[in-house]
Amino acid sequence: MLNEEQIRESLEAVLVPDVKRSIVGLNLVREIDISDGKVKVNLASAALSESTQDWLKTKTKEVLGKLPGIKGVEVSFVEAKPKELNEIAHVIAVMSGKGGVGKSLVASLSAISLKRQGYEVGILDADITGASIPKMFGIDYRPAGSDSGILPVLSTSGIEVMSINLLLPSEDDAVIWRGPLIGKAITQFWEEVLWGKLDYLIVDLPPGTADAPLTVMQTLPISGVVIVFTPQDLVEMIVKKAVNMAQKMGKRVLGVVENMSYLYVPEIDKRIEIFGRSRGEEMARAANAPLLGQLPIDPELAKLCDEGNIERYAGEIVTKLGESFAHALPAEVK
Repeated sequence: MLNEEQIRESLEAVLVPDVKRSIVGLNLVREIDISDGKVKVNLASAALSESTQDWLKTKTKEVLGKLPGIKGVEVSFVEAKPKELNEIAHVIAVMSGKGGVGKSLVASLSAISLKRQGYEVGILDADITGASIPKMFGIDYRPAGSDSGILPVLSTSGIEVMSINLLLPSEDDAVIWRGPLIGKAITQFWEEVLWGKLDYLIVDLPPGTADAPLTVMQTLPISGVVIVFTPQDLVEMIVKKAVNMAQKMGKRVLGVVENMSYLYVPEIDKRIEIFGRSRGEEMARAANAPLLGQLPIDPELAKLCDEGNIERYAGEIVTKLGESFAHALPAEVK
């Protein structure tokens, strides 16, 4: 006899056109009723245009109509807000005490690693005035949506991405906003974007401890914070500022990541510490958290980022970052 679980499994084949995730993955399936071989399905209309709703209705009827024993399929839509539908297991904030240390890089590589392990992952680019995530992922088209919400853009490997740069007429346009507007935009990316069901949402924070990071810490249910730094003399003070903010906001520091730690020269099989000796272990002790990884200066990685092909990077550090996150905040692989 046909049951709800079988219906949901079949509905995994119904993909929302603009984001290429299933209506189950986006948590749009609100109710399923089975009676005498007839199936009634209620879908949420959040962030869906009328044309998309019509297409999903037709596709849902087509998919379910192929199941044995089905005598009829009825599909209707109910109103709902994205924040009512979003089910995110873990929200990880990637932050730094200063700019230019590579937090966007760490956020991106972490998301890529988790996705490769089979998790459903998204990236919320909260660096409103210095957004760089879409560039690294080669995403240059606008997200779809409706008056009721916005659909994230899907990367090549299936990572959901939302960034202010995806909404600007040109990626070169400057966002000249004061703190309250920036905070409002971050809140909207959390509440009005249909993230659906995610195991991990990586939040790329702007540098420092001012308005934008404060908004994220206060508004989003942060599961943990990752702090990024580079091997420089001032680094301990900078890391401690970020750690102090996380602690005052009651957020767990998952660990620290050292970027630009060294340059490996294969011809002589040697690591050269261009920016000085590594401070990884010292900063881990200062943060009272583990050292999650040390990223090298890798010309290949820089090239892939410039080309928008960061998802092709196969460096060893990628696997390590994702494993560290998954160990600190376990989630079930679907």
